Amino acid sequence: MQNIIYRWSTNILAVLCIVMLFLIYTQKQPPDLSFIKIDSLQNFKTLFISIILEAFPFVLLGVLVSALLQIFVSEQTIRRLIPRNPVLGILFACVMGLIFPLCECGMIPVIRRLLHKGMPVYVAVVFILVGPIINPVVYASTFMAFRSRPEIANSRMAIAFIVALVIGLLIYRFVKTAPLRGIAEHHHSDGHTHTHHHHHDHHAHHHHEHDHTHDHHHHAAPGKPNRVFALLGHASDEFFDMGKYLIFGAFLTALIQTFMDRESLVSIGQGAFSSHLFMMGLAYILSLCSTSDAFVASSFTTTFSTGSLLTFLVFGPMLDIKSTLMLLSSFRAKFVLQLSLLVIVVVLSASLLFERVFFT
Repeated sequence: MQNIIYRWSTNILAVLCIVMLFLIYTQKQPPDLSFIKIDSLQNFKTLFISIILEAFPFVLLGVLVSALLQIFVSEQTIRRLIPRNPVLGILFACVMGLIFPLCECGMIPVIRRLLHKGMPVYVAVVFILVGPIINPVVYASTFMAFRSRPEIANSRMAIAFIVALVIGLLIYRFVKTAPLRGIAEHHHSDGHTHTHHHHHDHHAHHHHEHDHTHDHHHHAAPGKPNRVFALLGHASDEFFDMGKYLIFGAFLTALIQTFMDRESLVSIGQGAFSSHLFMMGLAYILSLCSTSDAFVASSFTTTFSTGSLLTFLVFGPMLDIKSTLMLLSSFRAKFVLQLSLLVIVVVLSASLLFERVFFT
């Protein structure tokens, strides 16, 4: 059911993006509204196009890396690299994005299969949260978006690491059963995780076996032409999936920057809590890919505090509309709600702490 909702929501968003582009580029004259001027419309177009053009190379690079890993790196390879010690496992998951820089769009399905094969929940959740942030592509895009302020790129990596570490330790301490749908998991003192699959009928059993067989063939060694086609197919699907969110995000950002009253925007952006809450809500709604969100954040540099920009850059890849729907399709709703609250509280606390210590 959640997969159907996710597909419909992304398709509707794609249609809206196409309509927006059509209206922008076919409108011969600006709309006859008092608050819109020709200069404002030109500023809107310039900001909208510049965000997309700056983010485009990093989105393309991100989907290519993700596709290469999806096709040529097996889940068994990732599972073998994870240490048995819980603390070492969490630390490894925090930096696993450096080795496997998957985007959040393709990460949750991979993690779901790894959980079925026995990956500990705390390791999986940490990788889902921090993998889209702590990786070379995202660091490069953030550094380029804030060329004059490299400390923002470094702080983004540091905050993401701290947030994931704290949440991972809390999940290890308090979550004793697997929140994945259809799995009961038990942690033992030796650090091993045992999973038990429950099949309720013959058709469900047949469906599970079919999926497992499909995954096996996916990572088997197909011929080179098959791998090339699979690589191109995966990259194109992910590119268009990310692209529609980028267009929507750039459109909404340009709209806010152009037509929202400047004084109101500054008053929100410099507020101790209002700036952080506004940027968290914006990040959740925009659902941008982590390879492109820094270019949207950089457009708010002159109006929003540095701490709130970091909140946007860390919170968005960890929790947004599309990731919530994907989490709900894999995990129980109660766990998704608990995880969402944890992300909100820990990200907000870490960003406020960094802002007070390093940017005041």
